Amino acid sequence: MLQYLEVVTGSLEGKKRWRQYKARVKALPEDYRTAAEALERYLMHFGPGDGADAASMFDDLADLFERSAADGTPIREIFGQDPVAFVEAFMQNYSAGSYIRRERERFTSAIARAAGEDTGKDERTL
Repeated sequence: MLQYLEVVTGSLEGKKRWRQYKARVKALPEDYRTAAEALERYLMHFGPGDGADAASMFDDLADLFERSAADGTPIREIFGQDPVAFVEAFMQNYSAGSYIRRERERFTSAIARAAGEDTGKDERTL
């Protein structure tokens, strides 16, 4: 019965991990929580698409902000002067499932082929 329920509703373990992550973020001091939620919003659009990679990424995100809050690390020191560069570097650790990354690679490969350059990659496998 549990397997059937998970087919209909999705992974219960994944939902449990998500609720735990949200509780961890909610417990952060306000400025860290605001930054974590902004980063979460960005990652929901541009981050990994599969459940396991996304769950790991959000667990790591909570770890980062919990440690930073405990150490008193200023928000700007976490992100640096370019928050987009930070989040793009952060996402590089979680490459599986990112449709945007795959599409960027496919696009770059197609342009290289159109320019007569051998990329050694088959567009259909990206």
